[in-house]
Amino acid sequence: MKYYEEVHLKDTSTCAGLRADLKNCLLETECCSQERKTPKECLRTHHPSVPQECYSLQTAFFECKRSLIDMRSRFRGPKTQL
Repeated sequence: MKYYEEVHLKDTSTCAGLRADLKNCLLETECCSQERKTPKECLRTHHPSVPQECYSLQTAFFECKRSLIDMRSRFRGPKTQL
């Protein structure tokens, strides 16, 4: 994960680092680079060239976005990412 730890992105939202990592992970796959499919298509079809790391980043990004709308986080604060 490159961008999650560094703070040099233009997007300063809470999940911006995870989004950037997921995007780069998918764009480096054979599915996107050679077959010219969109990253969304590659994830949904479970293309063999997409590594497990990208699916892990997708889950982490989903959890990050979900924590933004979780009403309990108003009282507990945002979850810290490891």
